[in-house]
Amino acid sequence: MPGSHEGSSLTRRQVLAGAGGTGLLAAVAPVRAAARPGPGTAGADGTPEQIHLTWGTDPATSITVSWASPGQATDPRILLGGRGGGQRRVPAVQRAYTDGINGETVWTYHAEISGLQPDTTYEYAVTADNDSSAEPFAATFKTAPRGRVPFRFTSFGDLATPNTQWVLSYGQSAYAVAAVESFQPLFHLLNGDLCYADLNPTGQPEVWRDFGNNNQRSAAFRAWMPCPGNHEVEFDNGPQGFTSYLTRYTLPDNGVPGFRGRWYAFQVGSVLFVSLDADDVVYQDAGAFVAGPASLTPVAATGNPAIAPGTSFYIRGYSGGAQTAWLERTLAAARADPSVDWIIAQMHQIAASSSATGNGSDLGIRQAWLPLFDRYQVDLVLNGHDHDYERSFPCRGFDRLAGTEVATGTPVQTMRPHPVTTADTGVFDTSQGTVHLVLGCGGTNANLDDYGTDAADGLRQAKVFTKPNRPAVTSTPGVYARAAADAVEDATWSARRDTSTGYGIAVFDVDPAGPGGLTSITVTQYHAVGADPVNPATGAHGAPTPDYTEFETFTLVRPRSDGGAGGPGGRRPGRATPAAAGTGA
Repeated sequence: MPGSHEGSSLTRRQVLAGAGGTGLLAAVAPVRAAARPGPGTAGADGTPEQIHLTWGTDPATSITVSWASPGQATDPRILLGGRGGGQRRVPAVQRAYTDGINGETVWTYHAEISGLQPDTTYEYAVTADNDSSAEPFAATFKTAPRGRVPFRFTSFGDLATPNTQWVLSYGQSAYAVAAVESFQPLFHLLNGDLCYADLNPTGQPEVWRDFGNNNQRSAAFRAWMPCPGNHEVEFDNGPQGFTSYLTRYTLPDNGVPGFRGRWYAFQVGSVLFVSLDADDVVYQDAGAFVAGPASLTPVAATGNPAIAPGTSFYIRGYSGGAQTAWLERTLAAARADPSVDWIIAQMHQIAASSSATGNGSDLGIRQAWLPLFDRYQVDLVLNGHDHDYERSFPCRGFDRLAGTEVATGTPVQTMRPHPVTTADTGVFDTSQGTVHLVLGCGGTNANLDDYGTDAADGLRQAKVFTKPNRPAVTSTPGVYARAAADAVEDATWSARRDTSTGYGIAVFDVDPAGPGGLTSITVTQYHAVGADPVNPATGAHGAPTPDYTEFETFTLVRPRSDGGAGGPGGRRPGRATPAAAGTGA
């Protein structure tokens, strides 16, 4: 399989079409390995499955190959250079955990490969002494280029699995993975809520297995870089509930003791990518939850007690400010680095969403991180969380007391992002403001392409969490619920919303331009019209589809950072504009 989009015949306006819906879905259904042996069973099956790539510290010279096996593998390893006796043998490090709810042991392996050449395609094979396959799994990957060169990446979040026995899973998840391969990006950003295992608590390892085997069709050929979402938070699986996630992924080290894998950064070309865990700052309580009336009871072998109705796993503030301090250090260093033009942030929850039936926006992100995004001119923020597509105008600073408390009708501080322009020209200078993209359009069965409107003035309206929504008892005895957002605001920052479908993929083409010129990123959102189980605007019933067509294309521009004194846009990096300093606008 090719490792780059270069030379591809795919054009910006091309329709992505495959075989008839049933045929393609069958072709990309999850791989099923042999049944898992029971604990202590002799002759464990070490056959690799759920194979995926992530970037190492330097994507131009390092990559990590990760996988799982049904049983404990013997001498798990990578053969770099091809099948059977490759040019280089790389042993894998084993990481295992026992699920805190169903007691199943999960075996994973990670081979960190360094010393590679930039912009080079490599063959590799994955195997073990007790690999039961006829021949080892083999694939290729391509390292990142060095310096200012064009490249492509793709993104969406909220993928789930194609196995509809699991809550929120849907067949579009298979087509979404196939769409990534159709565009042949250098890598893919997966914006949280990977598989929703927490909503299937008694089968969490199997949900992760279906997710990993579905993604292998792309993630074994190019790096898939994730961030955690609220549905990666699982009961009895680690201090923040991330054990399933952290055991499966090896991600670039953030240098903060005790928090590796939760947030990180990497640079490709002239773009710094910053991946964050917004669970640490959001007000919304949306992690693992027992609604009742029954308790969630782990199997006896785990030794874990029953989890009572009304219990939620709320982790706001878990890093004690360490993540935000790391973020400021990272952004400041990037804007002082002449090799970095663009800063792109990835997180799951959202600062700017006007979904009516989804989660909406969160003041916690606006308070903790948007001032830093303003100060250091973060260009683009990619989110998931709401299962739709929405784009903001470039924003800097905030409008004071622009929100209304739903319960009382009184004004409330939502720190509404201030658009620096409301002219939707299709070309935006992000040195003047940050663009927010909601890309929770991966593959769940719960499309949320229904957006808010202010009944009083007909303007776009957003819900905003300004306080925690902890579980509260309902009118049904023993049953608890978590409330929706407590405030609303007119979404003056909202530029474009896709009402035709909740499914799609964003494709980003980076053009570094020449010295002293304007570098650009061309963004095209392709959407899967007809995939909504029920479209909220029309009531039409749909089904999973392989067909992705263009919804919109726009271009982000900014001056190259090596173009002259004073930094991008003629301003010194690190100085806030008056609006960014919180004066309002």
